[in-house]
Amino acid sequence: MPYEVLQIIALLVVIAVITPLLGGYMAKVYTGERVFLSPVIRPIEVGIYRICGVRETREQRWTAYLAAVMLFTLAGMALTYIILRVQSHLPLNPDHQTDVGSYLSFNTTISFATNTNWQNYGGETTMSYLSQMLALATHNFMSAATGMAIAIAVTRGFARHSIDTLGNFWVDMTRSTLYVLLPIAIVVSLVLVAQGVPQTLSGAAIAHTLEGATQTIARGPVATQEVIKELGTNGGGFFNANSAHPFENPTPLTNLIEMALILCIPFSLTWTFGRMVGNTRQGLAIAAAMAILLVVGIGVAASAEGTGNPAFTRLGVDQAISNNAPGGNMVDKEVRFGPIQSALFATVTTGTSTGAVDAAHDSLTPLGGLVPLFNMELGEITPGGVGSGLYGMLIFAIIAVFIAGLMVGRTPEYLGKKIQGFEVKMASLAILILPLSILGFSALAISIPQGVQAILNHGPHGLSEVLYAFSSTTGNNGSAFAGLSANTPFYNVTLALAMFIGRFLFVVPVLALAGSLVRKTQVPVTSGTFPTDTPLFAGLLVGVVIIVGALTFFPALSLSPVLEHLRMIHGVFA
Repeated sequence: MPYEVLQIIALLVVIAVITPLLGGYMAKVYTGERVFLSPVIRPIEVGIYRICGVRETREQRWTAYLAAVMLFTLAGMALTYIILRVQSHLPLNPDHQTDVGSYLSFNTTISFATNTNWQNYGGETTMSYLSQMLALATHNFMSAATGMAIAIAVTRGFARHSIDTLGNFWVDMTRSTLYVLLPIAIVVSLVLVAQGVPQTLSGAAIAHTLEGATQTIARGPVATQEVIKELGTNGGGFFNANSAHPFENPTPLTNLIEMALILCIPFSLTWTFGRMVGNTRQGLAIAAAMAILLVVGIGVAASAEGTGNPAFTRLGVDQAISNNAPGGNMVDKEVRFGPIQSALFATVTTGTSTGAVDAAHDSLTPLGGLVPLFNMELGEITPGGVGSGLYGMLIFAIIAVFIAGLMVGRTPEYLGKKIQGFEVKMASLAILILPLSILGFSALAISIPQGVQAILNHGPHGLSEVLYAFSSTTGNNGSAFAGLSANTPFYNVTLALAMFIGRFLFVVPVLALAGSLVRKTQVPVTSGTFPTDTPLFAGLLVGVVIIVGALTFFPALSLSPVLEHLRMIHGVFA
């Protein structure tokens, strides 16, 4: 069996093992039960509540929960913007980085606050160590914890009944950070350091080559940022090359570890959901739908990248010269990983909201690039970001049970709650927000000079680059096709707006839906109730996700990667 296939299987097995263990642990954390870390962390948790004036037992309605999310995010954004604008005057800047410009600071601030980590800059040439740690890495923890907190609030909306509160955001966010993110980050950081990832506050190293030249080698506190970048499904790299850089991802083992970090919390939260609603099979049905979409995406992308460009063979071009080596499409791939592993990493990071890359997505084959693009346009639910994947898939579950209810001619129910007009409207509104942002901003970009001038490639690939940029930012992913000069005032502003819309306008109807559900009484299960913990429902959920995505984005995709693929197989390159 090829090595690449073995690593795909190994990754899936690791996630299957981690999901119930971490999922069960998180269920205990969020319900306030004692866990093995409680003797160490509980005193710290209580101390934080006292310092911040948080009453642990005081719960919030959905409106107050949303207000707390926004207040916390805006405060963090203000701090980050200030740090970036004055970083040259602050300590821990051994390489003497200058202040970040206003437009780029604005874009970067919103990027990290929304868990997107879209980077219009090279980390090692733009950011000081203080900015990397205090502004960016801290946001990686906070934005991830915020997403997890929202997911738990939505879960309570389904699990509870006949009350008016969804929990306390400050408590949920604190527990996400202290009990889940920080312990894993500390342990895995040490593993990465042992594998060769730098962790230092010293400035760039100066090396003298055998030819007598001098080489400057950037380094810094990389390991600690690398872990939370993947674990929190953030994706912002310390280096411009991201996880293709040997200091971020030095070995095949670290490549596997980083993909496992990306997937572990999104999948584990489905188990947490099942435990909190009192039926783990409900969570497994959602996890199964996520896994099916992810595995199919991996298969399509890996096949496309492993095959490469068939036009080279027909033209008789030597494979080594054409970069269509026997291993497939090696253009802009790390030779340590190759095309299959690059396709796997690309599918994993865009199936979540991570955005980390170990290859240049701009050089993927058309179908290989279609998979990451479609993953993001589905709303990052395969399995999605930390927290956002779960509540994004629950929105589709509401639509699925609504369709099932229409089929059997009765009011749809999900987890004992009747799904009525308000819930369907909120779910539909949440689903419509993403395409309105993606397609709306893309249409604007290809219609005005400020947008067109930044497109480096003409034809369908150029359109793919624009669609990818706004799909990545609206989906809070952060990866890029890279054939777009996006560090301009127009793109810095519009992409930042897309990030904000994708994160926070989406959350409003989601929390409103949870606030409505938590007040409902539970209805008894009858012979007419459509079961939502079966393979049939998982299949229906997959179908709804694909149909909604296909109907919404197929016209645009048919003019970009699909058309590019047809042109490629017919040998049309201009």
